[in-house]
Amino acid sequence: MMRMLAILLLTGATAAPAVAASITNRDSEAVVLSIVENGNRSELALAAGQTETVCRSGCFVTLPNGDRVGLSGNEKVEITGGSAIIK
Repeated sequence: MMRMLAILLLTGATAAPAVAASITNRDSEAVVLSIVENGNRSELALAAGQTETVCRSGCFVTLPNGDRVGLSGNEKVEITGGSAIIK
């Protein structure tokens, strides 16, 4: 019985879809975003029109205009005019 329970738990854990936010730069120039995830800070450069997947476990993103937004990991974010449109 314990073996069956362990197999079910393992199967459920591996079948869960990964959750992540996507960020698309709709501006005509590259932007650099500051991302803090799990206490780790990194910078992400996005070329014009580029999309990246970030924040698999939630994060804070500082935008080019200085705004800071919190993401839970399932949003679609578009950067326009240095600001974010979150869908």
